[in-house]
Amino acid sequence: MPVEIVRVSDDRVKSFFRETQREARTTLWNFSVVWHEQSYDVAAMEGESILGAARVLIAASLAHIEFVIVRPQARRNDIGRGLLAALEEIGNYYNCHKMTIQVPHHSAAQTFLEACGYKEEAVLPQHTWKIDHAVMRKFLL
Repeated sequence: MPVEIVRVSDDRVKSFFRETQREARTTLWNFSVVWHEQSYDVAAMEGESILGAARVLIAASLAHIEFVIVRPQARRNDIGRGLLAALEEIGNYYNCHKMTIQVPHHSAAQTFLEACGYKEEAVLPQHTWKIDHAVMRKFLL
């Protein structure tokens, strides 16, 4: 029977990944890999209102910031810094050696991250939406 490559939209692929990913990653990295992803959300609250929120993904001793969002009217009040600090505490708790985040290259977001101690690690040319992205990092340990 010939092999056919098809798109699937059910849970079969998720099951396949659960069954095979440990062996595949162990082969790829040439050592036994225990891979467990976790994500954590933090929020800046004013009463019952969320002024800002951020999410970090923890996996393989890395903490990747998926996003930091502050409402426009609440910006420039150290809320973004506070959210980043909370994510860094989570990263430290899980013994992550560094935090990473991708932002548009030469953007206000990159300037903000640099002011918070993040360094440009790489530039991904014409990445998402054909925009150059800066991979920013901050070592924790």
